[in-house]
Amino acid sequence: MYKRFFKRVLDFILSLFVLPFVLIEILILGPIVFLTDRGPVFYNAERIGVNGRRFKMFKLRSMYVNAPDLRNADGSTFNSDNDPRVTPIGRLLRKTSLDEFPQFLNVFLGDMSFVGPRPVISTKSYEEYDDILKKRLSVRPGVTGYSQAYFRNSITQKEKYKYDCYYVDNMSLVMDIKVLLQTALSVLGRKNINTQSK
Repeated sequence: MYKRFFKRVLDFILSLFVLPFVLIEILILGPIVFLTDRGPVFYNAERIGVNGRRFKMFKLRSMYVNAPDLRNADGSTFNSDNDPRVTPIGRLLRKTSLDEFPQFLNVFLGDMSFVGPRPVISTKSYEEYDDILKKRLSVRPGVTGYSQAYFRNSITQKEKYKYDCYYVDNMSLVMDIKVLLQTALSVLGRKNINTQSK
């Protein structure tokens, strides 16, 4: 019942409370992002959501315009303390996770949830995904998730997928509260932000 109904209801109600803060953030940080290199304020990448439905994920842009897409060997996003693609304001946004705040708009719209597996980049069709990826996509992707809360970027993409499936199998209100609390601790402690450090 929680997975099919109450989780979405809670997401909608909580997102209504958070949206004013998102608007304030955009009004304050949006002009700074724009003035850094006269580029777009948002990074709106297409992602695959629940049951393969595609959507545009909102995110404050943290990289310079036309920055190359670098990946780790396992296909995960490359992150580094001294990544030259990241703007000065982008470094602050990433360290504080403020670049992720606009995703609460996606929660309000029903594309995402507060907690769930992080949305995957839509490089191929839903039918091409294996059972593990399809299991992750059986629930709405989250602004934060089990893997991000407890491990962030300290584990491989394959390990993240394993923990995402663990979350899907054990989803509950208590689990979501634990993930949210752990996310707050990880962000405040600035733990495992990058895949590579100085």
